[in-house]
Amino acid sequence: MSDWDLAETNTHQDHVIAHVLGATVEGHFVWDETAYLLLDIGFIWNIYLNGEMGLVPSSLAIAELDASDSVKAELREDVDAIIIRSAHAALHRMTKTAGSCPIKSVDFFDRENSRRLVLTCEDSCLGIETSLETAEVKIYESQI
Repeated sequence: MSDWDLAETNTHQDHVIAHVLGATVEGHFVWDETAYLLLDIGFIWNIYLNGEMGLVPSSLAIAELDASDSVKAELREDVDAIIIRSAHAALHRMTKTAGSCPIKSVDFFDRENSRRLVLTCEDSCLGIETSLETAEVKIYESQI
C-alpha cells in the first residue's frame, strides 16, 4: 500500500467506525456510487465515494434507496436470506461475504482522487475502494 497515504478521519467517521468495531459484515452491494455493507447487528453501513459514511437500520437503508420497488424487494429478500443464514437461497443483488469474523480495525487511506477503507478481521480483510474521478466503487475480500 505504499502508494496510498493514511488519511485522517473526521469526527462523524470516527463515531461510525466506533459503532461497527466488533460487528461482522455479512454481505454487501453497490448502488448509486455507494457501497452498502450489511452488518450482523441489523444495520447497513453505507460508504460514499469521498469516504463519508453512515450507519442505519437495514430496512431504512433499503427504503431510502433511489431504486424501483422491485429492486428494493430483491434487496429485502437478500437481507432476509443472509440474516437467517439460508445456505440454499439465491441472492439477487447482494454478495455474501466469504469470511465471517468481527471487524477488529478500520483504516482509511487516500490517493489523489481515490479513497480506500480497509476493514481488518482476524484472518481476512474487506476493502472498499472508490474513485471520485470515475465514480467507481469496488469491494474486495482477501485472506491475511
